[in-house]
Amino acid sequence: MRRGPFRLKFFINRIVNDLRVGFLIRPLVIALLIGAAGMYLSTLEEWYPNMRHWIPTMLFPTTQDPAVAQLVLSNIATAMMTVVSIVFAILLMTLTLASTQFSPRIIISFVRDRVTQQTLGIFLGTFLYCLGSLPAARNFPTAFCPVVTVFGAMVLAFLCVTWLLFFIIHISRAVSVTHLVDRIARETEEMIMQNLPEMRKDNEPVQKTVPPAHLDQSGTPVLSEASGYILFIDTDKLLAIAKSNDITIYVVRRVGHFVPAGIPLLGISGSGKLTPELERSLKKAFHIGATRTLDEDIEFGILQIVDIGLKAVSAASNDPSTAINCIDQLSSILIRFAMHRAPQTDFYYPENTLRLSVPWLGFDRILESAFEQIRLYSQADVAVSLRLLRAFIDIASTLPDRESRKLLVEQGIRLVNGCSEKLAEEVLKEMHSRLAALEKMA
Repeated sequence: MRRGPFRLKFFINRIVNDLRVGFLIRPLVIALLIGAAGMYLSTLEEWYPNMRHWIPTMLFPTTQDPAVAQLVLSNIATAMMTVVSIVFAILLMTLTLASTQFSPRIIISFVRDRVTQQTLGIFLGTFLYCLGSLPAARNFPTAFCPVVTVFGAMVLAFLCVTWLLFFIIHISRAVSVTHLVDRIARETEEMIMQNLPEMRKDNEPVQKTVPPAHLDQSGTPVLSEASGYILFIDTDKLLAIAKSNDITIYVVRRVGHFVPAGIPLLGISGSGKLTPELERSLKKAFHIGATRTLDEDIEFGILQIVDIGLKAVSAASNDPSTAINCIDQLSSILIRFAMHRAPQTDFYYPENTLRLSVPWLGFDRILESAFEQIRLYSQADVAVSLRLLRAFIDIASTLPDRESRKLLVEQGIRLVNGCSEKLAEEVLKEMHSRLAALEKMA
């Protein structure tokens, strides 16, 4: 949900999200800026020929021969396009490996990776720099050799070689499952802190799930025109519409939900009528996309880590170390989530008149999303099950209310009961000991 003093922030976030997901906008901007710098520098050097004296003679001894400048610029441009093809090949190989080995969900993390986008932008920019500078190196009507511009191309070429080595190191780390899980966890925690800025007080209970309104409660439905995932909800705009039209708005799909075309996004009730203009205004408060993102969807970050953990505990992988790493990061996310106060979900104006109700995913649902599937599929793995119980204890130690701690105890009981059917009694002693410690916290 979006809450803030300006609606402009909502639209800016919509644009920024569209621009940064992909290999087009950021690399293109970087490439165009570097290419424009080459054209401007060659023009500037032609206006001020004395600039060539800034370059040491040992670096560029031939300052009067345009053929040398043309040769250097054309060779660098050709080399850059070769390197770009290599970078794309490495990137495609990485995406294929990550998709098959971990989860298709995490591809969006690689696509949004800034280092990858900057790498493509710098290499393409160096190519455009050389391409834009080539016309300045000419024999007719007046011979001109852009020495400073060629020196700049040589510097960019050296930078590209260095950056290529850095990119290879970055990619090798990016496909490391430990680094990948840690990055997703840090991004999720940062998103929690950005979207839930208010900290919970010590004696305040943790966030509770606010379920969406049922259709029979929400009055006249407003149907979605497009199919996709809800990425943002502009609550400021919805509240302003509710006040100005004397209606109550019930949002029936939260951020992260998939909405097929023709299914209600929200419902309205009250004295105001649903006109075509009002319906269009209500729909504009929702940003729907083809894929879920981490901008406001806390559950999506958790599900990415869960997918990696499930792959790790599967019979095909049998990688308990990775599953344990995922459990550790999930416990960190849940502790961070429990430290923050839930956003406002019911808005009143005047004081006793409900104007807007928005669903919210509380601690109970986040806990279920994080551990339910891993618990079910790891019942035959002692190490993973023990780490699950330890994670439950760590999370419970940070919760102030018994009701939330009981949720963790119930998860622990279900885990031990499931393991008792597949593991020997000698193996279960440590699990019963940890479960007893967890039950004492409740």
